[in-house]
Amino acid sequence: MSDANYTDEAIMTMFADPKTREAAFRIIVKQFGTQLYSRIRTIVGTHDETDDVLQNTFIKAWRSLDRFRLESTLYTWLFRIATNEALTFVRRSNKSVALSINDDDMKITLPANDMESSETGDEIAEKLQSAVEKLPEKQKIVFKMKYYKEMKYDDMAGILKTSVGALKASYHFAVKKIENFLSLH
Repeated sequence: MSDANYTDEAIMTMFADPKTREAAFRIIVKQFGTQLYSRIRTIVGTHDETDDVLQNTFIKAWRSLDRFRLESTLYTWLFRIATNEALTFVRRSNKSVALSINDDDMKITLPANDMESSETGDEIAEKLQSAVEKLPEKQKIVFKMKYYKEMKYDDMAGILKTSVGALKASYHFAVKKIENFLSLH
């Protein structure tokens, strides 16, 4: 195995063969593990809890992979499993959902009891997207750069030709507006 990324089709072909099934799954873990870890961490919060949820994600994927039919990308399928596992973990532990990035004081927090237990990760992501779209343009841009792209404030300041302080303020106000939107919807 080289360090190259494998196509979904190549991975699934390897997985279908009992002789290369475990190698295919090791490729999946190596190729998608970091991205899934990041996604789970934005919901769960701590490193240890994230590792537990990531392990559960891969166990669920292993058990279901023979039924995956390439109707979506492998990453999309894994992302959905990871998101749902993370949200299930949060509900079971009765924690608040912290859709966070690395700034502890800049989290979007929605108490667990405010979420309907039937909401899926996709539905919550859709609500977040709706909230983001309602932001004023500058806050929307700053939020997307920081939350989705995980850009550093210094890099954003260079791109947007503004100060780090102004960006932090915009992000803070965006987070508060999103929290308010999510608590009402």
